[in-house]
Amino acid sequence: MTNDEGTTNVECRMRDNSARGTSSFVINSSFRHSSFVIAWLVVSTVSLVAQTRDVLELVLPTDNDALFSGGGSAFYQYIERNYKGVKSTPWEGGQYGFVRDPTDAAGGVVYTRFHEGIDIRPLHRDAHGEPLDEVRAIADGKVVHVNSVPGYSNYGRYIVIEHHWSGSSYYSLYGHLSSIAVQPGDTLKRGQRIAVMGYTGTGLNRERAHLHLELNLMLSREFDSWYNAFFRNDPNHNGIYNGMNLAGLDIARLYVALHKNPLLTIPEFLGREETFYKVSVPKSRHFELPKLYPWMLDTGGRNEKSSWEISFAQSGVPLRIESSDKSMTQPELSYVKKSSVDYSNLTRDIVSGHGANGHLTDYGRQLMGLLIWPD
Repeated sequence: MTNDEGTTNVECRMRDNSARGTSSFVINSSFRHSSFVIAWLVVSTVSLVAQTRDVLELVLPTDNDALFSGGGSAFYQYIERNYKGVKSTPWEGGQYGFVRDPTDAAGGVVYTRFHEGIDIRPLHRDAHGEPLDEVRAIADGKVVHVNSVPGYSNYGRYIVIEHHWSGSSYYSLYGHLSSIAVQPGDTLKRGQRIAVMGYTGTGLNRERAHLHLELNLMLSREFDSWYNAFFRNDPNHNGIYNGMNLAGLDIARLYVALHKNPLLTIPEFLGREETFYKVSVPKSRHFELPKLYPWMLDTGGRNEKSSWEISFAQSGVPLRIESSDKSMTQPELSYVKKSSVDYSNLTRDIVSGHGANGHLTDYGRQLMGLLIWPD
């Protein structure tokens, strides 16, 4: 932020010291010069580090900034819940994570439906209650996908913007839009207007209008052919920018973390995530994940091994790739954090079983097969 002042500190000191003699000014001027040099060196060093680390410099996509003041109900749009006949409107359902579809389990209530983004409530409506909030790009980037047909996605009308940080591509997604002001190929600056908030998509109404925001990693650029092989009766209208191919990180927590440490990188942020399960996949020349995100790769002896072991957060975001001696012909679960709750309720139905009996579900095997498709 810029702080504009009409008079510099040096000018003020010159005036104050005019009656005290020249020597006093020389001392103060010398001190100010030294301070300026030190400050310049600090700023230059921080700037150099920022350039080297490719600082994220994210902004919020709407005028709603209650995330930074602890205003959960003021920031997140509520969901409508009917659990065991009790109706409620918890704002917590607008957060990232396992926050929806509660069910009873041995240890208590478990939320089984994962929400891959955050739902930001509107601040501005017209006389008829229509949302008016402007939606903006959270960072510099390029528009790579626009879905203008609401029925083609649960996101309704949505936009995907590609960002490049530290040699890798990440994808912000803006869903449930009323109108769209950009098209594929447009180059954007952080904070540039791209759309107007709305309530297009599945299960929304005017009262629950919001912006659904995600920040994602991509699983594979071969998604189209993989999808067509397994889901022939459900056309894919969104290419590689289909939500199944985008693994969302906790963007709200990232915003808060960047507030505390502006030099934080995504690899550092994800490095703090707990590994919930690991999957081994056969060696394949089509394995794109380490090419897309080289920072995941543990390169020790990778050419001497028979397979790859991929660590995942509970959300399904890949965290780390290591070489393994294990021989296999198809993806296999190699580790899961033990729980008495069925793993299908904890892993978005990628892993099933409980205790020591975890295994990949049919969907889990299919999804892990995407990582090495078409092998």
